Amino acid sequence: MRQMEGRGVDVIIPVYRPGERFYSLLRMLAVQTLPVERLILINTEESLWTREAAELLASLGQEENAIREISLTHIPKAAFDHAATRRLGIAKGSAPVFVCMTDDAVPADEGLLSALASAFYQEAEGEPETEAAYACQLPREDCTPEERFGRQFNYPEQSFQKGLSDLPRLGIKTFFASNVCCAYRRDIYEKLGGFCSHTIFNEDMIYAAKAVKAGYRIAYCAAARVYHSHRYSALEQLHRNFDLGMSQAMHPEVFAGVPSEGEGIRLVKQTAGWLLKNGYGYRIPVLVWQSGFKYLGYRLGKAYRRLPAWLCRSLAMNKTYVEQHLSEKDAGKEQNL
Repeated sequence: MRQMEGRGVDVIIPVYRPGERFYSLLRMLAVQTLPVERLILINTEESLWTREAAELLASLGQEENAIREISLTHIPKAAFDHAATRRLGIAKGSAPVFVCMTDDAVPADEGLLSALASAFYQEAEGEPETEAAYACQLPREDCTPEERFGRQFNYPEQSFQKGLSDLPRLGIKTFFASNVCCAYRRDIYEKLGGFCSHTIFNEDMIYAAKAVKAGYRIAYCAAARVYHSHRYSALEQLHRNFDLGMSQAMHPEVFAGVPSEGEGIRLVKQTAGWLLKNGYGYRIPVLVWQSGFKYLGYRLGKAYRRLPAWLCRSLAMNKTYVEQHLSEKDAGKEQNL
């Protein structure tokens, strides 16, 4: 992939209710050392597109910066889909490497895109090719202690690569490649058919699993850093993990035989130890409470086919997706989404 050197990357960002983090993200993309060939924004609901966002895009288009071209597409909320919306954005670009980001992931410095792209230049002779490279997620200042450790758990200080031979050792984490900020090689993406057409969640892991099983590697780039963390309530954790479990149940070709519960238990145990060691022992009941809601949501999502349609709608974070795929006449019956 050394023929990509000297060229920029496409950046695809689904946007919903743009705010200050999104504006900070755009400003940081404009100062990257590796230029953005095309910034592709897919905004949900044109009525929610703000004057500030429009003015900022206009200013970036007039200035000399690292963004060479800007594309903005508005879609209705009913059309949003984690996989399909990204497929739409990816199809609008042509750079050999593209980066998928969320609208609240703010680059920590000017070297984010360069660090991600470098993963595709470091392949030794005879090694499997790298298809995806994901960034390190740093906690925000308002992050809870347990969420802060969770970022350390999933995003260590050292970079690494993983492939099919690592599956017995890493289990489900072999397929981890977060679309909060992840770069992909376009030629391999097109060869493999890209993201699945529709999914409620987990489009990044579903695609990463396909790439790994096809013989490619996934890279974690510790030097590529974005600020990204959440302060979910216990109920929000339940909704999010319902979508997670449901996505796994919908794709047994990826997740069957690769359980993720063990990784979750390991995270809870290590988080509890870290809290105790660092003077946050009083947060352990919060950790247990939230972990219980996470697990309950996950198990309900895995069993969604046995749940009534009204309950699936109530439990899901992405309610629009569920509403589109459940008909009222089938409420209470087993659904095939």
